Amino acid sequence: MLNCLIGQAQIMEILIENAQVDLPISTRSIKSLVKGFLAIAEVTFDEVSIHFVNSQAIAKLHEKYCDDPTTTDCLSFPMDSASEEGYRCMGDVFVCPATAIDYVKKHGEDAYKETTLYLIHGLLHLLGYDDIEEEDRQEMRAAETRYLNHIEKKKLWLKP
Repeated sequence: MLNCLIGQAQIMEILIENAQVDLPISTRSIKSLVKGFLAIAEVTFDEVSIHFVNSQAIAKLHEKYCDDPTTTDCLSFPMDSASEEGYRCMGDVFVCPATAIDYVKKHGEDAYKETTLYLIHGLLHLLGYDDIEEEDRQEMRAAETRYLNHIEKKKLWLKP
């Protein structure tokens, strides 16, 4: 469990669970990435939970909540909206670094950057972005690009 400063006065609790061993990720880089994401999103929440899980765990969640027993890159479970009053929990994001590792073995790139994309994608889902319909998918991709450009500029990629 980590706390980080958002803006000048808002303290956000970032709950981090790293239950996988496929890709070492520092809690500091997770905290920095989430903080940078929320800064560019210009939203504040009181709490968010980030879970890094293995292939088996993401497949079980995918089956339970999406009726699909295959592995996936990330799953998001939004809770409160940014416009609600009082204590607001953004929700939970589950990310599978093993999926990123498998992807980069086939397509190149870097497993940390791919896992960063998955986390950004999950956080965007918590903000209400969707990617089921083509129009929504285009909006999601544009938002991912915007956030990843910010991450690149600020050097906020996930790291060991």
